[in-house]
Amino acid sequence: MKSILGLIAALCLLTACGTSARIDKSWRDPEVSVDVSKLNKVLVVALLNSEANRRTTEDKLVAMLGNKAVPSYNILTKDVTKEDEATIREKIKNDGFDGIVIMRLADVEKDREYVRDGAYPYPFYYRRFWGYYWNAWNAYYNPGYYRTTKTYTVETNVYSLIRDKLIWSSTTKSVDPSNLDKLMDASAKVVFDEMKKQGFITGV
Repeated sequence: MKSILGLIAALCLLTACGTSARIDKSWRDPEVSVDVSKLNKVLVVALLNSEANRRTTEDKLVAMLGNKAVPSYNILTKDVTKEDEATIREKIKNDGFDGIVIMRLADVEKDREYVRDGAYPYPFYYRRFWGYYWNAWNAYYNPGYYRTTKTYTVETNVYSLIRDKLIWSSTTKSVDPSNLDKLMDASAKVVFDEMKKQGFITGV
């Protein structure tokens, strides 16, 4: 927990421009506030469809934080089944983890918008009757174009291993991020800001 929160703070410096994100929804356990100065170790999980992207994302987080963070692909491998849960839970507990932070790309929505050519919502000849009349007769038409945007939703969950339950959940949205790394970085920054704003984390 301490490690991932430190990571998110560092990411604030990396996302001053370019890809941005906004909080869509958030929830916190009202009985829990986390003093990050008292935490020990965190398991970092990036749930991405591509194993290569997953490893790259988790390695990036760990590289920035050193031995305080551990990538999940060392523990939660693809061949893990539900029958292995008890063994994995015991390993995580014995290794001294305080919590788990999971970030995943939850959804991608496409929106097709019609954009008219020029600064006005209609072609220039619409402004006067005669302009419209003569151009309509002459079948003159200045079409616009369609623009497709993609809105990415990233979900972040924080689990307390001491309490064995979810203590934070949020979704962020980002429009047309330049790449996956910048998407995850921007999402982490805005989540960190929201955690501080709500008083969910202290000691930072």
